[in-house]
Amino acid sequence: MDFAFDEKTEELRGKLLEFMDSHIYPAEPVFEQQLAERDDPWAIPPVVEELKAEARRRGLWNFFLPGDHGAGLTNLQYAPLAEITGRSIRLAPTALNCAAPDTGNMEVLSMFGSDDQKKQWLEPLLDGEIRSAFAMTEPDVASSDARNIETAIRRDGDEYVVNGRKWYISGAMNPACKIFIVMGKTDPEAAPHKQQSMILVPRDTPGLTVKRGMHVFGYDDSDHGGHAEVLFEDVRVPVENLIAGEGDGFAIAQARLGPGRIHHCMRAIGMAERALELMCRRAISREAFGKPIAQQGVVQDWIAESRVKIEQQRLLVLKTAWLMDTVGNQGAHTEIQAIKISTPAAVEWILDKAVQVHGAGGVSQDFPLAAMWAGNRTLRLADGPDEVHKRSLARRELKKYLSEGAK
Repeated sequence: MDFAFDEKTEELRGKLLEFMDSHIYPAEPVFEQQLAERDDPWAIPPVVEELKAEARRRGLWNFFLPGDHGAGLTNLQYAPLAEITGRSIRLAPTALNCAAPDTGNMEVLSMFGSDDQKKQWLEPLLDGEIRSAFAMTEPDVASSDARNIETAIRRDGDEYVVNGRKWYISGAMNPACKIFIVMGKTDPEAAPHKQQSMILVPRDTPGLTVKRGMHVFGYDDSDHGGHAEVLFEDVRVPVENLIAGEGDGFAIAQARLGPGRIHHCMRAIGMAERALELMCRRAISREAFGKPIAQQGVVQDWIAESRVKIEQQRLLVLKTAWLMDTVGNQGAHTEIQAIKISTPAAVEWILDKAVQVHGAGGVSQDFPLAAMWAGNRTLRLADGPDEVHKRSLARRELKKYLSEGAK
């Protein structure tokens, strides 16, 4: 692969970097102030809509989605842009309409949605007019194995009836969240990977109850819509709300999660870069035991190791993006799993050292490090826990040698 960014990527990088300096970073304290002044604990600060309007005006919009529906970028072109947005993880992705879970939901609708579904839900999502949620994880089963999902989706004439309990449904507390993509079982007797289906459930459908917001390491994540516990009690929707066909849910989930995993890793590298920058600035500005912290050998070791880890992870993510573009998501399966295992772990290490250099400030609300650490640590569970990816990756490696033994 060619490691140089092409002309289009360089042009967009320049525009995005300028936007970060002129609008995103200055908006961070405004965002925090507006969060503190809210009457509604789940209201999104007004500055977010202002940033979205400005980003769209500048053509910095829907970078994540290839093809006619999005900006037409490849994964390799998007990677350095997503990294930049990761430097301000609470503002920049949303400002560019490139924030999860909407990104994955838009990908699902663009790939599998009917014309009517695209018009009703994809178009307003692409325009940033509404938000969405993806309802998969359940509290009563090990959701790392999607075959365990118990939510029932049963056909009754011209409707499907949904019953189940979900939790950690990201974005569901956001007042702008208007649609849920729900994963559940349409046929418990089918083959294991054909039991699941996905269906669209509007938020205002009778029987859908958003019970509460879940905390993540003590954070409510209300700044981007939180993570909700949701009940579906005899929720009825038209049969036309089914995405693709009955039994296609598992395949749709796999198609959705591949790009989502690499997008998380792209942004995480940006988080690591900002953490390293903060670490270095703090280290040269504080003295301990008669000399700057930056001259302490252990701190220099942390800084050097951080740079090495960032460069390693960036190269692996870029290789993965290139493979997804050239041989498809299935062809890049090994690399997608590799980055999902290694990138959050490497970034977690860097964030931990940045917190340590900041001392008490590192765990406070005065710096972004504690919230960044909590968000990044969650990535080791989101879109499949580390152990599931390691299991799959190991089996893929072993399969090559098991097939040799069979010859």
